[in-house]
Amino acid sequence: MGTVYALASGKGGVGKTTITANLGIALAQRGKKVLLVDADIAMANLSLLLGMHSSPITLHDVLLGESSLQDAIYDGPGGVSFVPSGLSFESYRRVDSSRLTGLIDSVKEEFDYILLDAPAGIETNVMSALSASDNVILVTMPISPSIADVLKTKIVAERLGAKPIGIIVNFVRKEKGEILPEDIMKMLELPIYGLVPYDEEIRKAFMREKIMPTILFKPNAKAIASINEIAEKLTGVSSAEIKKKKKSFITSFLNKLFSIFKRKPKQSSKDDIGEETEEESFDQNELPEISEDSIEIEK
Repeated sequence: MGTVYALASGKGGVGKTTITANLGIALAQRGKKVLLVDADIAMANLSLLLGMHSSPITLHDVLLGESSLQDAIYDGPGGVSFVPSGLSFESYRRVDSSRLTGLIDSVKEEFDYILLDAPAGIETNVMSALSASDNVILVTMPISPSIADVLKTKIVAERLGAKPIGIIVNFVRKEKGEILPEDIMKMLELPIYGLVPYDEEIRKAFMREKIMPTILFKPNAKAIASINEIAEKLTGVSSAEIKKKKKSFITSFLNKLFSIFKRKPKQSSKDDIGEETEEESFDQNELPEISEDSIEIEK
């Protein structure tokens, strides 16, 4: 059975949606079955980042009882599955977010990880997302107002029976006035799962002609390196292991491809008019030997 994680914050603007999208893909790259759910029923920002805001069936339809959750699960970018939220204000006014827990429970057997992009704040839809989760990862910036807000979210989550397990500190600039990681842990009484630096590449994700998570077009960005470290903590699978598997796959594929051409020379034969012909063959010595060490994977 999969584990449900709600990524939650106090107020908006802390980069929670960006963390959810990139972390989900990082988990999928480690061979895990991942479902991302845009639980922000009002805003649907995760749907926008994944480029799936035009999906015909959304979480709105499911919460209204007009469609099944299976009908709202789509293949998302980077190997994740995805349930988009809707953009219709009219349907938003009518949805019953309290049904979310039962819906998520119905698909837990199908995935290793289910990540809920929870709305900001502590209103009803936030409580529904927290209630539907097994664990809560708090996302904050290293400044006192953001930490004070996320502390309230932690208290609400605990009262709802969800388990806050750690903190992701986003937009870290290491500037004077930022709250130090050890102080954040003391204030929230939780371990830090990741310190994600401020990175212009993250901002560019929304400026591209085709919007997509940064991990897909700039996998070596500073922020992505930190997100990969968080994925490693959750799965135990390191980025180095992923690269090794990629090399192994490429090596196997290329060697199979070259083996097609490594044929033994055939004996000469005569055609219908009596002329001798010899079937052409490749010189095996001219074909390169492929090894994992000869393949470079972008970091």
